[in-house]
Amino acid sequence: MSRYDDVAPLLRDRRLSHEYPPEYHEFSTGEGPAQSFFQRILLDRDAPDHTRLRKLMAQAFSPRLLQRMHAYVEQQVDELLAPALERGTFDAVTELAFPLPVSVVCELVGIPPVDRDLVRPYALDLAKAFALYVPDEDRAAAHGAVSWLREYIGDLLRERRAALGEDLLSRMIEAEDAEQPGSRLTAEEIVDNTVFLFFAGFETTTNLIATSVAALLDHPGEAARLRRDPELMQSAVEEFLRFDAPIQATARLVREPVEVAGRTVRAGRVLVLLLGSANHDERRFPDPERLDIGRAPNPHLSFGGGAHHCLGAHLARIEGRAAIGWLLRHAPALKAAGEVVRRPSVTFRSYRSVPVALK
Repeated sequence: MSRYDDVAPLLRDRRLSHEYPPEYHEFSTGEGPAQSFFQRILLDRDAPDHTRLRKLMAQAFSPRLLQRMHAYVEQQVDELLAPALERGTFDAVTELAFPLPVSVVCELVGIPPVDRDLVRPYALDLAKAFALYVPDEDRAAAHGAVSWLREYIGDLLRERRAALGEDLLSRMIEAEDAEQPGSRLTAEEIVDNTVFLFFAGFETTTNLIATSVAALLDHPGEAARLRRDPELMQSAVEEFLRFDAPIQATARLVREPVEVAGRTVRAGRVLVLLLGSANHDERRFPDPERLDIGRAPNPHLSFGGGAHHCLGAHLARIEGRAAIGWLLRHAPALKAAGEVVRRPSVTFRSYRSVPVALK
């Protein structure tokens, strides 16, 4: 489905399911730890399990924790890009878009700084498991990442139970302890949903930052407009999300017949919802191929919709605004410093390299 008026309601349609039979995961990822992983995480559960998981995880994203993360994000952007100020050039992917969200999700979860370089490559490999279909050459790395991160987070969970901290894992333990016995998370669910946060916490944000910088390089007039009027930053980030959606497609399993665009889709079929295409539907967005940082209204679908709307959307926006704000403050004339290289993917929209000149 590619039209906005089809995709938007289908994202909220309870006749469509996030839960797939084990055979689907075996087909999609191959045999290995990722199969059971996808059967436990928030993303691939329906009510009532999804309701129970989301309620507890939402409690973990407390306003106090998000406020602390806001200051941490600003600090990380300054530290990551300090060398770029001296050199006058940097790569927006390898030096900002990837390390920033991974550092943030590590801080959010409670990964000690000494372990973060160890965790980073597994976070990158974990993202491979979330493709609609995982290529054979990526399957071993995807399963290996799930296995390694499960073991690491399991050890960290045991440490947190003995001594709670200010991190999200501690908040999840506290939220779990406050619930009635029948609605608690199991240890396996806490571990796997924390592992899931390594994907949810960096993949969308990495892509958002990379595509935003690339869009500003391609549209210097909009970059100058945003530099003149920083009050447009909020609407600018929403437009970056619409213009080049970080996640291009999602899929749903049809549980009972549903009519779409005059056709009946039978139960058991899989519907692929093209978020990127819906965000460029001219029936909903006037002049959709034009980047307009002041676009309003802008009801893009880049964070999904309904009960499965992205839980970390607020944090992703904080990171996007901080990264773009720094660039515009420190780059009098933002320019490309080399070839911009896309990262090939059907599901995700990002880059391997976005070289930037600050002077």
